Amino acid sequence: MLSIIGFATILTIVILLLKGRISPIIGLVLVPIIGALIAGFGIAEIGGFFSEGIDKVINVVIMFIFAILFFGIMQDAGLFDPIINKMIAITRGNVVAVAVGTVFIAAIAHLDGSGASTFLITIPALLPLYKRLKMSPYLLLLLVGTSASILNMLPWAGPLGRTAAVLGLDPTELWRPLIPLQIIGLFLLTCMALILGIREKRRIALLRETESSQDEVAAAQEYAESSYQKEKDISLARPKLLWVNLLLTLGMIGMLVWGIIPAGFIFMIFLSIALLLNYPKVDDQMARIKAHAPNALLMASIILAAGSFLGILGGTGMLNSIAVDMVRILPAFIVPYLHLIIGAFGVPFELILNTDAYYFALLPVVEQIVVTYGVESVTAAYSMIIGNIIGTFVSPFSPALWLALGLAGCEMGKHIRYSIFWVWGFSLVLMVVAIVLGIIAL
Repeated sequence: MLSIIGFATILTIVILLLKGRISPIIGLVLVPIIGALIAGFGIAEIGGFFSEGIDKVINVVIMFIFAILFFGIMQDAGLFDPIINKMIAITRGNVVAVAVGTVFIAAIAHLDGSGASTFLITIPALLPLYKRLKMSPYLLLLLVGTSASILNMLPWAGPLGRTAAVLGLDPTELWRPLIPLQIIGLFLLTCMALILGIREKRRIALLRETESSQDEVAAAQEYAESSYQKEKDISLARPKLLWVNLLLTLGMIGMLVWGIIPAGFIFMIFLSIALLLNYPKVDDQMARIKAHAPNALLMASIILAAGSFLGILGGTGMLNSIAVDMVRILPAFIVPYLHLIIGAFGVPFELILNTDAYYFALLPVVEQIVVTYGVESVTAAYSMIIGNIIGTFVSPFSPALWLALGLAGCEMGKHIRYSIFWVWGFSLVLMVVAIVLGIIAL
């Protein structure tokens, strides 16, 4: 009965999230409580399960809040603007160079881990350049989304935070082994951008056999007139503190890699220093915090709700029961490799499951199953993260992607058709690289 109730609880949450009937917070809080009550557990017991679940995710919540605030402040101060401006100028209207430059511009823009801010920075900045050169806006979406997905392995981005909440680990512990994979991933994506850029140049050549060099130079300069630059509040920029902010950010990343103190504490310290240096007035400090608080609190509330969900399903024994019963049902030769199979189909799963359903419903069940066959929890998690994360921005369940489509004037169906082959193939290549590096242990 526990398996049936647990499965029904997870399935109900997934269906409601897919249909958009409820927000993730409501689904992750109320549905498990109803399932636990049906299973015969009392309110006092459920309260105990809740406390256990919250204890496992509280460190992740603290890190998320202060990480989003810190990188929001760095965006306001203009830390990344000169780098992005320079890279756009370097391309000088060359189609292949623009494609390659897009990868690095998106990677820099996604350092804050927010898909929405990444698209708000990159698409208005680059779209005029793409239009002038007759480049496809769907190529822009593909390259920006894939680059952002690689950076999404950062501990303050969503997937690692969700996984850490499920496994009860510090996100920075999960991230450190992924650093080489991110570097290799960006290199491979640069190669892919080179190939796609050459293909795009040939496509454009079919449309017009000769291109004016004056048009190419004008295209590079058109960035200065983009809506992003016009709308950006330059009063918040601190160009004189550029190097100070850069050293501050590098120092913060170094502390995270070192791991001598908790990640949440690191972000607290560096956020405080960043506010003091860039915005000495108390009113300005509070205004910057208020500006970025909605994003920080939204992610924190979802992680806390997930802690409640996992605490209840784990405390009632539903997850363990589902895992045991699934092992009985599935063919014996498949079960030990279930995490690899799910990971390999991670990108298609993005088309039918949203991020919360994948990490909070599917991951715990798969992890529970494969650990009984000697597979380490982190290996199961890495398989599912790496296989799935590259497909983040081809998912119709990604709110940030809908924003990107609106900014670029593109359609969801065409974007999926244009990108799915490259994105899925790229995710499979990254899984192979992770196996070679020993991140995914066989």
